[in-house]
Amino acid sequence: MRYRPLGTSGLRVSELFLGAMTFAEGFAHGAGVDEARRIVDAYADAGGNVIDTAVNYRDGASEEIVGEVLSGRRDRFVLATKYGVSRDRDDPNAAGNHRKNLRLSLETSLRRLRTDYIDLYYVHIWDHLTPIEETMRALDDAVRAGKVLHVGLSDTPAWVAARAATLAQWHGWSPVVALQARYNLLSRDAERDLLPAAEALGMSLAAWSPLGGGVLSGKFTRPGGTTDVTRLSADSISTQDHTVAQAVRDLADQLGATASQVALAWTMTRSAAVHPIVGVRRLDQLLDNLRALDLSLSPEAVERLEATTAFDVGFPNDFIRDMQSFVYGEVGAQVDDRHQASR
Repeated sequence: MRYRPLGTSGLRVSELFLGAMTFAEGFAHGAGVDEARRIVDAYADAGGNVIDTAVNYRDGASEEIVGEVLSGRRDRFVLATKYGVSRDRDDPNAAGNHRKNLRLSLETSLRRLRTDYIDLYYVHIWDHLTPIEETMRALDDAVRAGKVLHVGLSDTPAWVAARAATLAQWHGWSPVVALQARYNLLSRDAERDLLPAAEALGMSLAAWSPLGGGVLSGKFTRPGGTTDVTRLSADSISTQDHTVAQAVRDLADQLGATASQVALAWTMTRSAAVHPIVGVRRLDQLLDNLRALDLSLSPEAVERLEATTAFDVGFPNDFIRDMQSFVYGEVGAQVDDRHQASR
Protein backbone atom coordinates (compact mmCIF):
# COMPACT_ATOMS: atom_id res chain seq x y z
CA MET A 1 0.00 0.00 0.00
CA ARG A 2 1.24 3.45 -0.90
CA TYR A 3 0.04 6.79 0.43
CA ARG A 4 -0.74 10.25 -0.95
CA PRO A 5 -1.70 13.54 0.66
CA LEU A 6 -5.45 14.05 0.96
CA GLY A 7 -6.15 16.90 -1.45
CA THR A 8 -4.14 19.98 -0.52
CA SER A 9 -3.78 18.84 3.09
CA GLY A 10 -0.78 17.12 4.59
CA LEU A 11 -2.85 14.14 5.77
CA ARG A 12 -1.50 10.89 4.34
CA VAL A 13 -4.15 8.51 3.04
CA SER A 14 -3.82 5.04 1.53
CA GLU A 15 -4.46 4.22 -2.13
CA LEU A 16 -7.58 2.23 -1.29
CA PHE A 17 -10.27 3.42 1.11
CA LEU A 18 -12.38 0.91 3.05
CA GLY A 19 -16.13 1.46 2.87
CA ALA A 20 -18.10 0.48 5.97
CA MET A 21 -21.59 0.77 4.50
CA THR A 22 -22.01 -3.01 4.83
CA PHE A 23 -21.18 -3.09 8.56
CA ALA A 24 -24.31 -4.10 10.48
CA GLU A 25 -25.62 -6.93 12.59
CA GLY A 26 -28.72 -8.78 11.49
CA PHE A 27 -28.68 -7.67 7.84
CA ALA A 28 -28.68 -10.40 5.19
CA HIS A 29 -26.02 -8.56 3.21
CA GLY A 30 -24.16 -7.01 6.11
CA ALA A 31 -20.98 -7.76 8.04
CA GLY A 32 -21.49 -8.19 11.77
CA VAL A 33 -19.01 -6.89 14.31
CA ASP A 34 -16.81 -10.00 14.27
CA GLU A 35 -16.48 -10.09 10.48
CA ALA A 36 -16.07 -6.32 10.39
CA ARG A 37 -13.18 -6.64 12.83
CA ARG A 38 -11.50 -9.24 10.62
CA ILE A 39 -11.99 -7.01 7.58
CA VAL A 40 -10.55 -3.94 9.30
CA ASP A 41 -7.63 -5.95 10.71
CA ALA A 42 -6.72 -7.30 7.27
CA TYR A 43 -7.09 -3.85 5.72
CA ALA A 44 -4.81 -2.35 8.36
CA ASP A 45 -2.30 -5.18 7.97
CA ALA A 46 -2.12 -4.31 4.25
CA GLY A 47 -1.40 -0.69 5.14
CA GLY A 48 -4.88 0.77 4.63
CA ASN A 49 -5.80 3.64 6.91
CA VAL A 50 -9.05 5.27 5.65
CA ILE A 51 -12.48 4.03 6.77
CA ASP A 52 -15.54 5.61 5.16
CA THR A 53 -19.01 5.59 6.72
CA ALA A 54 -22.02 7.91 7.19
CA VAL A 55 -24.49 8.89 9.88
CA ASN A 56 -27.32 7.11 8.06
CA TYR A 57 -25.58 3.89 6.94
CA ARG A 58 -27.60 0.92 8.20
CA ASP A 59 -29.57 3.29 10.45
CA GLY A 60 -26.42 4.12 12.38
CA ALA A 61 -25.21 0.55 12.87
CA SER A 62 -22.22 1.13 10.57
CA GLU A 63 -20.84 3.97 12.70
CA GLU A 64 -21.46 2.01 15.89
CA ILE A 65 -19.56 -1.03 14.61
CA VAL A 66 -16.71 1.11 13.30
CA GLY A 67 -16.47 2.76 16.69
CA GLU A 68 -16.34 -0.60 18.46
CA VAL A 69 -13.83 -2.14 16.04
CA LEU A 70 -11.49 0.85 16.25
CA SER A 71 -11.61 1.09 20.04
CA GLY A 72 -8.08 1.48 21.37
CA ARG A 73 -6.56 2.24 17.95
CA ARG A 74 -8.72 4.98 16.54
CA ASP A 75 -5.88 7.48 16.04
CA ARG A 76 -4.10 5.17 13.59
CA PHE A 77 -7.00 5.54 11.15
CA VAL A 78 -8.39 8.35 9.05
CA LEU A 79 -12.09 8.32 9.85
CA ALA A 80 -14.45 9.71 7.23
CA THR A 81 -18.16 10.10 7.77
CA LYS A 82 -20.99 12.13 6.22
CA TYR A 83 -24.09 14.08 7.13
CA GLY A 84 -27.12 15.32 5.22
CA VAL A 85 -29.34 12.25 4.77
CA SER A 86 -32.31 12.14 7.15
CA ARG A 87 -31.81 10.84 10.68
CA ASP A 88 -35.56 11.09 11.41
CA ARG A 89 -38.07 10.84 8.56
CA ASP A 90 -40.69 12.77 10.57
CA ASP A 91 -38.48 15.80 11.21
CA PRO A 92 -37.79 18.13 8.25
CA ASN A 93 -34.73 19.55 10.01
CA ALA A 94 -33.16 16.14 10.57
CA ALA A 95 -31.95 16.22 6.96
CA GLY A 96 -30.18 18.68 4.70
CA ASN A 97 -26.90 20.56 4.80
CA HIS A 98 -27.95 23.40 7.09
CA ARG A 99 -26.17 24.35 10.31
CA LYS A 100 -28.66 22.73 12.71
CA ASN A 101 -28.51 19.33 11.04
CA LEU A 102 -24.73 19.53 10.78
CA ARG A 103 -24.38 20.11 14.50
CA LEU A 104 -26.78 17.36 15.56
CA SER A 105 -25.47 14.88 12.99
CA LEU A 106 -21.87 15.54 13.97
CA GLU A 107 -22.58 15.00 17.66
CA THR A 108 -24.41 11.76 16.80
CA SER A 109 -21.48 10.49 14.72
CA LEU A 110 -18.91 11.40 17.36
CA ARG A 111 -20.86 9.49 19.99
CA ARG A 112 -21.32 6.39 17.84
CA LEU A 113 -17.73 6.38 16.60
CA ARG A 114 -16.42 6.78 20.18
CA THR A 115 -14.17 9.65 19.24
CA ASP A 116 -13.90 13.39 19.81
CA TYR A 117 -12.94 14.30 16.25
CA ILE A 118 -13.62 13.30 12.63
CA ASP A 119 -10.70 13.33 10.21
CA LEU A 120 -12.78 13.93 7.08
CA TYR A 121 -16.36 15.18 7.31
CA TYR A 122 -18.38 15.05 4.09
CA VAL A 123 -21.54 16.80 3.03
CA HIS A 124 -23.31 13.66 1.83
CA ILE A 125 -25.29 15.08 -1.09
CA TRP A 126 -25.98 18.53 -2.48
CA ASP A 127 -28.94 20.25 -0.85
CA HIS A 128 -30.22 22.99 -3.15
CA LEU A 129 -32.34 24.47 -0.33
CA THR A 130 -29.34 25.36 1.83
CA PRO A 131 -27.02 28.16 0.70
CA ILE A 132 -23.53 26.83 0.16
CA GLU A 133 -22.25 29.78 2.22
CA GLU A 134 -24.13 28.47 5.29
CA THR A 135 -22.77 24.97 4.82
CA MET A 136 -19.16 26.02 4.32
CA ARG A 137 -19.20 28.42 7.28
CA ALA A 138 -20.76 25.78 9.52
CA LEU A 139 -18.14 23.24 8.43
CA ASP A 140 -15.40 25.76 9.17
CA ASP A 141 -16.85 26.32 12.63
CA ALA A 142 -16.68 22.56 13.25
CA VAL A 143 -13.03 22.60 12.18
CA ARG A 144 -12.25 25.58 14.44
CA ALA A 145 -13.96 23.76 17.31
CA GLY A 146 -11.56 20.83 16.80
CA LYS A 147 -14.35 18.34 16.08
CA VAL A 148 -13.50 18.06 12.37
CA LEU A 149 -10.04 18.15 10.79
CA HIS A 150 -10.87 18.30 7.06
CA VAL A 151 -14.02 18.76 4.97
CA GLY A 152 -15.27 17.16 1.78
CA LEU A 153 -18.26 17.07 -0.57
CA SER A 154 -20.07 13.99 -1.83
CA ASP A 155 -22.52 13.59 -4.71
CA THR A 156 -22.27 17.26 -5.60
CA PRO A 157 -22.17 19.00 -9.02
CA ALA A 158 -18.74 20.24 -10.05
CA TRP A 159 -19.93 23.86 -10.23
CA VAL A 160 -21.08 23.68 -6.61
CA ALA A 161 -17.76 22.16 -5.55
CA ALA A 162 -15.91 24.93 -7.39
CA ARG A 163 -18.02 27.61 -5.74
CA ALA A 164 -17.51 26.03 -2.32
CA ALA A 165 -13.76 25.91 -2.87
CA THR A 166 -13.70 29.56 -3.97
CA LEU A 167 -15.77 30.71 -0.98
CA ALA A 168 -13.46 28.86 1.37
CA GLN A 169 -10.41 30.44 -0.23
CA TRP A 170 -11.81 33.97 -0.16
CA HIS A 171 -12.99 33.77 3.44
CA GLY A 172 -10.08 31.78 4.87
CA TRP A 173 -12.36 28.87 5.73
CA SER A 174 -11.24 25.27 5.81
CA PRO A 175 -10.75 24.14 2.19
CA VAL A 176 -12.57 21.28 0.49
CA VAL A 177 -9.91 18.57 0.24
CA ALA A 178 -11.99 15.69 -1.12
CA LEU A 179 -14.86 14.94 -3.47
CA GLN A 180 -16.75 11.66 -3.34
CA ALA A 181 -18.45 10.43 -6.50
CA ARG A 182 -19.54 7.29 -8.32
CA TYR A 183 -16.81 6.18 -10.69
CA ASN A 184 -16.34 2.90 -12.52
CA LEU A 185 -16.21 1.50 -16.04
CA LEU A 186 -20.00 1.50 -16.20
CA SER A 187 -20.28 5.06 -14.94
CA ARG A 188 -17.53 7.36 -16.19
CA ASP A 189 -19.53 10.58 -15.84
CA ALA A 190 -17.04 11.94 -13.28
CA GLU A 191 -14.57 12.38 -16.15
CA ARG A 192 -16.68 15.20 -17.61
CA ASP A 193 -16.38 17.72 -14.79
CA LEU A 194 -15.91 16.23 -11.33
CA LEU A 195 -12.50 14.64 -11.88
CA PRO A 196 -11.11 17.67 -13.76
CA ALA A 197 -12.47 19.90 -10.97
CA ALA A 198 -10.84 17.75 -8.31
CA GLU A 199 -7.51 17.89 -10.11
CA ALA A 200 -7.70 21.64 -10.77
CA LEU A 201 -8.84 22.55 -7.26
CA GLY A 202 -6.49 20.20 -5.42
CA MET A 203 -9.00 17.65 -4.14
CA SER A 204 -8.78 13.89 -3.84
CA LEU A 205 -11.63 11.97 -5.48
CA ALA A 206 -13.02 9.09 -3.44
CA ALA A 207 -14.67 6.74 -5.93
CA TRP A 208 -17.68 4.88 -4.62
CA SER A 209 -19.07 1.75 -6.30
CA PRO A 210 -15.82 1.06 -8.21
CA LEU A 211 -17.20 -2.39 -9.12
CA GLY A 212 -20.47 -1.00 -10.46
CA GLY A 213 -22.62 -2.50 -7.73
CA GLY A 214 -20.96 -5.87 -8.25
CA VAL A 215 -21.65 -6.04 -11.99
CA LEU A 216 -17.97 -5.67 -12.92
CA SER A 217 -16.99 -8.47 -10.53
CA GLY A 218 -19.08 -10.86 -12.63
CA LYS A 219 -21.40 -11.39 -9.69
CA PHE A 220 -24.54 -10.95 -11.76
CA THR A 221 -23.32 -11.49 -15.32
CA ARG A 222 -21.15 -14.61 -15.32
CA PRO A 223 -22.80 -17.97 -16.06
CA GLY A 224 -24.21 -19.32 -12.83
CA GLY A 225 -23.74 -15.96 -11.12
CA THR A 226 -25.92 -15.00 -8.18
CA THR A 227 -29.37 -13.57 -8.61
CA ASP A 228 -29.62 -12.90 -4.85
CA VAL A 229 -29.50 -9.12 -5.06
CA THR A 230 -30.65 -6.23 -2.92
CA ARG A 231 -30.64 -2.82 -4.59
CA LEU A 232 -29.72 -4.19 -8.00
CA SER A 233 -31.97 -6.39 -10.07
CA ALA A 234 -30.27 -8.82 -12.42
CA ASP A 235 -32.96 -7.92 -14.97
CA SER A 236 -31.89 -4.26 -14.86
CA ILE A 237 -28.38 -4.99 -16.15
CA SER A 238 -28.25 -3.69 -19.70
CA THR A 239 -26.71 -5.30 -22.75
CA GLN A 240 -24.01 -2.62 -22.60
CA ASP A 241 -23.26 -3.54 -18.97
CA HIS A 242 -22.86 -7.18 -19.99
CA THR A 243 -20.50 -6.16 -22.80
CA VAL A 244 -18.26 -4.18 -20.45
CA ALA A 245 -18.34 -6.88 -17.76
CA GLN A 246 -17.39 -9.49 -20.37
CA ALA A 247 -14.42 -7.38 -21.49
CA VAL A 248 -13.27 -7.09 -17.89
CA ARG A 249 -13.55 -10.86 -17.40
CA ASP A 250 -11.69 -11.59 -20.64
CA LEU A 251 -8.81 -9.30 -19.68
CA ALA A 252 -8.74 -10.75 -16.17
CA ASP A 253 -8.40 -14.26 -17.60
CA GLN A 254 -5.50 -13.16 -19.77
CA LEU A 255 -3.73 -11.50 -16.84
CA GLY A 256 -4.37 -14.32 -14.38
CA ALA A 257 -6.36 -11.93 -12.20
CA THR A 258 -9.98 -11.63 -11.10
CA ALA A 259 -12.53 -9.35 -12.70
CA SER A 260 -12.75 -7.31 -9.49
CA GLN A 261 -9.02 -6.70 -9.51
CA VAL A 262 -9.07 -5.52 -13.12
CA ALA A 263 -12.04 -3.21 -12.53
CA LEU A 264 -10.42 -1.68 -9.44
CA ALA A 265 -7.05 -1.29 -11.15
CA TRP A 266 -8.75 0.60 -14.00
CA THR A 267 -10.17 3.25 -11.64
CA MET A 268 -6.61 4.19 -10.65
CA THR A 269 -5.20 4.50 -14.17
CA ARG A 270 -6.58 7.91 -15.16
CA SER A 271 -5.57 10.09 -12.22
CA ALA A 272 -3.57 9.94 -9.01
CA ALA A 273 -6.41 11.91 -7.42
CA VAL A 274 -8.67 8.82 -7.46
CA HIS A 275 -8.95 6.57 -4.41
CA PRO A 276 -11.44 3.67 -4.87
CA ILE A 277 -13.67 2.94 -1.90
CA VAL A 278 -13.79 -0.82 -1.43
CA GLY A 279 -16.98 -1.97 0.27
CA VAL A 280 -17.07 -5.63 1.29
CA ARG A 281 -19.04 -7.83 3.64
CA ARG A 282 -16.62 -10.76 3.78
CA LEU A 283 -12.91 -11.00 4.47
CA ASP A 284 -12.21 -13.01 1.31
CA GLN A 285 -13.70 -10.21 -0.81
CA LEU A 286 -11.34 -7.70 0.75
CA LEU A 287 -8.30 -9.92 0.26
CA ASP A 288 -9.20 -10.34 -3.41
CA ASN A 289 -9.67 -6.59 -3.87
CA LEU A 290 -6.39 -5.73 -2.17
CA ARG A 291 -4.51 -7.67 -4.84
CA ALA A 292 -5.62 -5.04 -7.36
CA LEU A 293 -2.78 -2.92 -5.97
CA ASP A 294 -0.30 -5.33 -7.53
CA LEU A 295 -1.97 -5.24 -10.94
CA SER A 296 -0.64 -2.91 -13.61
CA LEU A 297 -2.73 -2.34 -16.73
CA SER A 298 -0.95 -1.47 -19.96
CA PRO A 299 -2.17 1.49 -22.04
CA GLU A 300 -3.43 -1.04 -24.58
CA ALA A 301 -5.43 -2.88 -21.92
CA VAL A 302 -6.93 0.38 -20.66
CA GLU A 303 -7.88 1.40 -24.20
CA ARG A 304 -9.44 -2.01 -24.80
CA LEU A 305 -11.60 -1.73 -21.70
CA GLU A 306 -12.67 1.84 -22.37
CA ALA A 307 -13.58 1.08 -25.97
CA THR A 308 -16.42 -1.12 -24.71
CA THR A 309 -18.01 1.57 -22.56
CA ALA A 310 -19.23 3.83 -25.40
CA PHE A 311 -18.59 6.79 -23.10
CA ASP A 312 -18.96 10.28 -24.57
CA VAL A 313 -17.74 13.27 -22.57
CA GLY A 314 -20.39 15.44 -24.24
CA PHE A 315 -20.56 19.17 -24.87
CA PRO A 316 -18.55 21.32 -24.39
CA ASN A 317 -15.72 18.87 -23.68
CA ASP A 318 -15.93 17.02 -27.00
CA PHE A 319 -16.36 20.28 -28.92
CA ILE A 320 -13.27 21.83 -27.31
CA ARG A 321 -11.27 18.70 -28.04
CA ASP A 322 -12.32 18.53 -31.68
CA MET A 323 -11.72 22.25 -32.32
CA GLN A 324 -8.09 22.32 -31.18
CA SER A 325 -6.49 22.65 -34.61
CA PHE A 326 -9.05 25.25 -35.75
CA VAL A 327 -8.59 27.39 -32.64
CA TYR A 328 -4.82 27.15 -32.21
CA GLY A 329 -3.67 26.40 -35.74
CA GLU A 330 -1.48 23.52 -36.86
CA VAL A 331 1.38 24.71 -34.66
CA GLY A 332 -0.84 24.19 -31.63
CA ALA A 333 -0.05 20.49 -31.75
CA GLN A 334 3.57 21.38 -31.00
CA VAL A 335 2.74 23.05 -27.68
CA ASP A 336 3.04 20.68 -24.72
CA ASP A 337 0.45 20.66 -21.97
CA ARG A 338 2.09 21.47 -18.64
CA HIS A 339 0.12 18.62 -17.08
CA GLN A 340 1.42 16.01 -19.54
CA ALA A 341 4.66 14.14 -19.08
CA SER A 342 7.43 15.30 -21.40
CA ARG A 343 8.26 12.94 -24.23
